[in-house]
Amino acid sequence: MTFTRFPRVRLLVSAVVFLGLGSTVLAADQEQLWQVTKGLDGPESAYYDAESGFVFLSHVGNGGEDQEKNGFISKLTLQGKMVELKWFEGLQDPKGLRSHKGTLWVSDVTRIVAVDIKSGKQVEEVAIQGAAFLNDLTTGPDGTVYVADMVKSAVHQYKGGKQSVFDSGEHLEHPNGLLVVGQTLYVGAWGTGFNPEDFSTKVLGRFFSVDLKTKKKTLITQQPTGHLDGVEVDGQGGFIVTDWIHGKVFHITKAGSVSLLQQYEKGAADHAYLPATQTLLLPHMLDNTLTAFKLGNLPK
Repeated sequence: MTFTRFPRVRLLVSAVVFLGLGSTVLAADQEQLWQVTKGLDGPESAYYDAESGFVFLSHVGNGGEDQEKNGFISKLTLQGKMVELKWFEGLQDPKGLRSHKGTLWVSDVTRIVAVDIKSGKQVEEVAIQGAAFLNDLTTGPDGTVYVADMVKSAVHQYKGGKQSVFDSGEHLEHPNGLLVVGQTLYVGAWGTGFNPEDFSTKVLGRFFSVDLKTKKKTLITQQPTGHLDGVEVDGQGGFIVTDWIHGKVFHITKAGSVSLLQQYEKGAADHAYLPATQTLLLPHMLDNTLTAFKLGNLPK
């Protein structure tokens, strides 16, 4: 997938607009805390590791089809200080990040890589059989790694040297964003009628959950919602979800009510959210920025 660089993006809206509910608008309670841009190169996924207290940020580098491994992961503080720009290097096109017991897992095109957070050294590499375009990644309470293959509309799983396809098919709507909470996998889908040539779809993706035991799918948003990317809990039963193509940051309640928190040009990528401080860490992939916002009170 080839990306075009754009000038620095501007926040286009500063109010909460309820979608599907006419023109109801609530005054925004949002504040920009800091922004990092120096050295960033296609920042894709931000992840806060609570155990170490650091933020990790994946960069796709030049992206595209070539095999140069110039993708990397940065390490930052929660205050936006860059600890090490190229904390871990040698990746091709790294995207999703998630940790489990001191190990940071990262998806990288057709493989997943494990990095020891304390040392910054690689401890494992797993080639995912049959993978085409691995995107977001999450971990379960038992350490199982789940990774989405957006092109093949599949979710793979890996644990203890064993990998398999957790689920696949058009019913997954070409999954992108993944998040495990307890025994539930939450999925932000890209959409159906997927065209692998340009990543367009005939129908936008929806946000839904999948029971990890039964694999039963339950829609949270009934209607097509967006080309969904990052998925994080909001701390009050709902979710913060991004739409990469349309540059949107959504809030979605557990009942499926969708509201628009922020609007950009395309490139709003896989974010982190800290409910305790209402802090959103948003990478903008095409603008080469990582911005922290205090969102304030969210819809319930």
